[in-house]
Amino acid sequence: MDKTRKISRVQHYNTKWKTNVAVYCRVSTSHDEQLVSLANQIEYYRAMVRKHLDWELIDIYADIQSGKNSSGRPEFQRMLEDCWNKKIDLIITKSISRFGRNTADTLDVINKLRSINIDIIFEVEKIQIFETNKAFLLSIIEAVAQAESESRSENIKWGIQHGLKSGTSKLFNRKCFGYGHDREGNIIINEYEANIVRKIFNLYLNGYSILTIIRQLEKEGIKSPTGKEHWAKRTVDTMLSNEKYIGNVIVGKTFSNDFPNNQRKINKGERQKYLVTDSHPPIITKDQFEQVQREKLRRSNIQNDGNTVRRKNTHYSMKKSNLKNNDE
Repeated sequence: MDKTRKISRVQHYNTKWKTNVAVYCRVSTSHDEQLVSLANQIEYYRAMVRKHLDWELIDIYADIQSGKNSSGRPEFQRMLEDCWNKKIDLIITKSISRFGRNTADTLDVINKLRSINIDIIFEVEKIQIFETNKAFLLSIIEAVAQAESESRSENIKWGIQHGLKSGTSKLFNRKCFGYGHDREGNIIINEYEANIVRKIFNLYLNGYSILTIIRQLEKEGIKSPTGKEHWAKRTVDTMLSNEKYIGNVIVGKTFSNDFPNNQRKINKGERQKYLVTDSHPPIITKDQFEQVQREKLRRSNIQNDGNTVRRKNTHYSMKKSNLKNNDE
């Protein structure tokens, strides 16, 4: 017998040679174009996984709703549950903004998945977290979050402006005190409230100041538009200048600043306003409305002579007004 022996190493083969892959997709609405986009995403990622022989698609998780945090996305939660149960090795998603809108929440989830050796690929940003420095990843996420917020803000503004220009905006059908909506969402008169509006206009034209109008309303037990016992001076003042009571609508009276300071401001010509006449049934006549505007200007403590704006030396007095009317 030949005592020369041939010895070779026994190769160990890993029984788990494929990477278990999950795909996460999200769209913000259930509109037709969004659903088509979602279907295209799913088909695209199925094809991507098939191209990798060492990948195996475990599941596709798709949320069709908007949510500022992960708790509002059931499919996202289901995917995380499968991660904790060791069913997934790698998650593929389109972008960081699809994975999460809140920077802190996104980083928290990424760190937890990293701690259990689950990798994530963000395709748009070309980031794979196992290959990315943590500080760099944070800077990328913050930049993406800000860009998404800016884009979302601009898209909302564009949508509002488009609706105003085309006349399709729901802002044209926004009701105020004195009006309600029918089943189709059109503005209709609320007779009880409309009678209060007429009373306020009539009292003002009869010489009542805004404060005395408020006293009269509260004396009669008439509640404010918000259902309170007491009326605010600004509420009555605004009602007396609201063109909706003659059937017209002006939209664009206020606007919001650009991102990130989205504070609303009164539109003094910085943005375009839009007027729709005879939009809905009037509560008062145009003649009454114009009389009230002239009377408000007469009583105002501000005088504009065309070149300068200054305060008048005298204030409007209901008593003086009544005396004048009596003398006449």
